Amino acid sequence: MNSSLSKQNKFQIISFIAFIISILLIIISAKAEVLQTVNSVDLNKYAGKWYEIASYPQSFQKGCYATTAEYTPTKADYIIVENKCNKGSLKGKQSYIKGKAFVQKNSGNAKLKVQFFWPFKGDYWIIDLADDYSYAVISHPNKQYLWILSRTPKMNNNTYEQILNRLQKAGFNLNKLKITPQI
Repeated sequence: MNSSLSKQNKFQIISFIAFIISILLIIISAKAEVLQTVNSVDLNKYAGKWYEIASYPQSFQKGCYATTAEYTPTKADYIIVENKCNKGSLKGKQSYIKGKAFVQKNSGNAKLKVQFFWPFKGDYWIIDLADDYSYAVISHPNKQYLWILSRTPKMNNNTYEQILNRLQKAGFNLNKLKITPQI
């Protein structure tokens, strides 16, 4: 019986070690999936008006239609950000908010901190960008925020599908993505 307890104890210890190793491997693999940004962004080319094609719904955008964002570089150390949308319908009352975006050092201008209310800043990472700056995809390191932007109110279906394929490969939940109605 003593020998049987010893085998049972060994089995429990081995099982516990295997469990701990499994947990550590999950943690390591989760940390290894760091969200990648584009290598570099020319802020002068990025400047201008963008139309939101699709996004993960956020409480601060509830009821928004025809959402746009406009970026204007300044001579200071920030970019002016102006977000607009029509509340409740495509022809609803316009909602507007103005903020600032600050480029994070050594990010190739692909990582910004956006501030609409002092002192709070949120991560704004450019994770996909057309060579001609016709579309951009924005997220947050935790992947809980996602916006697909275009220079035009409508995006070519083939381009949109290619973006979705890349997002899926990067681990984004496409079921959360909602199309933004545009005029």
